Amino acid sequence: MIKIKIASIKDVEVLALLGRLTWSESHGHYIEDKNDVLKYLDENFSIAKTKQLIMDSNQHFYIIYVDDFPAGYAKLIVNATNENITVQNSCRLERIFLLNDFIPLKIGKQLLTFVEEQAKTLKSDEMWLTVYIKNKRAIRFYEKNDFKNVGELNFVVSGKGYKNIVFSKKI
Repeated sequence: MIKIKIASIKDVEVLALLGRLTWSESHGHYIEDKNDVLKYLDENFSIAKTKQLIMDSNQHFYIIYVDDFPAGYAKLIVNATNENITVQNSCRLERIFLLNDFIPLKIGKQLLTFVEEQAKTLKSDEMWLTVYIKNKRAIRFYEKNDFKNVGELNFVVSGKGYKNIVFSKKI
């Protein structure tokens, strides 16, 4: 059974662990220096950092469960701006990740649809996100779900830039 819930402060530990594991699985192999990966994970997916983020009223987290097991999560930031986005009421889908073992279940679409509905409830008109140019599976997923390439930006890890595509979708 698939269940998606809006995360709360009670979910901080689960979110931090999901964030750390899913980011490492999806992006860790692209970073040459594994010490940079560990540093990035420690800075961005600690329990303290996750608690700080979930307490910010502009940041919304959602956890997807498969048979009561946390399988992935999404993070939406309302009122997030980007130079490639001209709409006033935009939001950023900063993270949408599934643990690798759950990707074959094709539940990413369910999580994305849920997050899009939440964004509409939060009065957003457009959703944007970034994807690393070498992450072909993610690029195909977003294109299949009607996101359009609207630009590029550099995602920086330990001072090194990684070229990302900016995708956007009217919601």
